[in-house]
Amino acid sequence: MSEIGLVEYFGMGEAIGIIATLFVILYFSRKQMQTLSVDIETKILNDLDERIHEMTRMGIEKPQLINVISKSETGWSAEIAYAYHIMYTFAHVFHMRQRKVLNDNEWIGWLTWMKSAFEEGSIKDIWKNNIEMEKWFDPAFQEFVDKQLIPVVRK
Repeated sequence: MSEIGLVEYFGMGEAIGIIATLFVILYFSRKQMQTLSVDIETKILNDLDERIHEMTRMGIEKPQLINVISKSETGWSAEIAYAYHIMYTFAHVFHMRQRKVLNDNEWIGWLTWMKSAFEEGSIKDIWKNNIEMEKWFDPAFQEFVDKQLIPVVRK
């Protein structure tokens, strides 16, 4: 049996160190790729949201244009078109919260603003009476509005 010298120990230690370094690099690069993926998805969602905002802005300026996407509601007022714009904004904020893009402080600010809008404005009545929810908003957002925003009652 041969003896292992000091040089061989250093050689093995060096190999183990290189392998461990590769594992650390692999771990952190994978985390960075996941973060990058979320950032890219968020940018895409924000770009799509900008397009919806532009469409609703045009619908607010000229409510008759809404007939292009919905013939069922031909007599929409500017108030209803604006309510859609507000609800699309609320839906976007809600989805950004679900994706953990908004931190707790930002979310609390938006949630307070949304609750105030439903409590103080006519948007609650428009949501209940004029908006066909299943056509325009996803079920998770509908449930959020129905459970978190509409039951707001101050005493």
